[in-house]
Amino acid sequence: MPHTLALPLVLASASGVLHPLLFPYFDLGFLAWIFLVPLYLALARCGTRRAFWMGWLSGVIAFVGTMHWVVTAMHLYGKMPLLLSYALMLLLSTYLGLFFAIYAFLFVWLRSRLPSLIVLAAPCVWVTMELVRTSLFSGLPWTLLGYSQYRWLPAIQIADLAGVYGVAFVLVLVNVALAELGLWALARGRGGEPVPSPWVPVAAAMLVVLFTVGYGYARLAALRGEESGSIAGMARSLRIGLVQANIDQAQKWDPAFAQETIGRYQQLTEWAAEDTDLVIWPEAATPFLFEREPDYRHLVTELVKRRSTPLLFGSPAVGYEADGRPYLLNSAYLLSGQGQVIGRYDKQHLVPFGEYVPLRSILFFLDKLVQGIGDFKPGTQPTILHLPQQTPKEPITFGVVICYEVIFPDLVRRFAAEGVDFMTTITNDAWFGRSVAPFQHYGMVVLRAVENRVSFARAANTGISGFIDPTGRIVSASPIFQQAALKGALPIGRVSTFYTRFGNVFAYGCVIIGGFLCALAYRRRP
Repeated sequence: MPHTLALPLVLASASGVLHPLLFPYFDLGFLAWIFLVPLYLALARCGTRRAFWMGWLSGVIAFVGTMHWVVTAMHLYGKMPLLLSYALMLLLSTYLGLFFAIYAFLFVWLRSRLPSLIVLAAPCVWVTMELVRTSLFSGLPWTLLGYSQYRWLPAIQIADLAGVYGVAFVLVLVNVALAELGLWALARGRGGEPVPSPWVPVAAAMLVVLFTVGYGYARLAALRGEESGSIAGMARSLRIGLVQANIDQAQKWDPAFAQETIGRYQQLTEWAAEDTDLVIWPEAATPFLFEREPDYRHLVTELVKRRSTPLLFGSPAVGYEADGRPYLLNSAYLLSGQGQVIGRYDKQHLVPFGEYVPLRSILFFLDKLVQGIGDFKPGTQPTILHLPQQTPKEPITFGVVICYEVIFPDLVRRFAAEGVDFMTTITNDAWFGRSVAPFQHYGMVVLRAVENRVSFARAANTGISGFIDPTGRIVSASPIFQQAALKGALPIGRVSTFYTRFGNVFAYGCVIIGGFLCALAYRRRP
């Protein structure tokens, strides 16, 4: 391999290797401020064609590191051969790596034609790529760059203006500025051909970071009252109990274990329901169709009536086509303290190849990875649930998103826009096994809380279960693959944010600016 190619390959690979370290479990989020610098150095003397391949290499390595848990889901629980599982994981990583490839191509192309504007163009193009990844082919916005900062609360408070994409914009801007400064310093040290001055990008990055962190500290100070745990605009709190039954996925739908499963939920709920206003079980907690099996349904309703505490839980539901044909829904039921069904939400965004097979007429030879139950159909709207009150106070309203749905910013925003007092998310992360995925999944909820200034309660079959307040502070989090019951008092109320009202306007602004700069670059010679 020529020496001139070896170093860029190493540098591009280094950015890919750093990528999984930015996110939950490893929690080296500070590396997000520099992780793209090696890739930028690799692209410094590349043409657009080589830049595309360098970016693709970096992206494939990055997503192999962050998405390798899909092998567990496909092989261990989907009963797919191990080699085929690895092959499909590599195929998925190759597809996701294309977003890095296109970004690298456009970065080099724009830098060659608009060098003075690259500090603006690069973050706009990155945000555009993340926005496309969120929606293309059903969308897979897993490990968006902004999630890397979920533990540094001052850095993510701008999400109530710009969403998770705004945090990514700041990170990429800093990476570009550092790379430009490094290239300038290298050029001066070697006495080679001059490179553009780095001081404009550096100054821009410093100003944006100062604004971001300053805004973050100001918002945290304004939201957190003098009383510990209080949130401005949220005078009330709600006591919630979470149940994490830790049911083995291999046994979940086995009728022989149904009684044992219900018994475990009953035992944990006895404690979780004591002095609480609501108990939450995970997604598909009942190993049966709640509406169709009266004997098992009776066990659940009697438990609720005995404790007189409302219960939210996941269970498959049955719907009917116009011609009478039945179909399944992945649903969340709300029972009153008297055991009556007072609300139901049907999951809107299903998992491709997990809950249904897309384009089944074409991909007829494929089956779902999830075994034990048939294809689902999506719900049609965000359903707001109402929690019964003992006194004639204003009703408490909340929304629930099921599993995969919480990673989609706009879907959660639509619940918040309806004026909910708090949010819940229920999930069954057993499919991920003992991998980084449960930690990554939990970290994403932090950004949803900040974007909409809404508290979150999360119940997961095998963990992580816990509570997150409207500033993004993780109040509590359970260990994974352990039985657990948690209690917490969440601040509730309605604090509308710019993001809740206007959605991804910042991200779409980046798309427009990026498109304008590409049109301008097209008219200029390199």
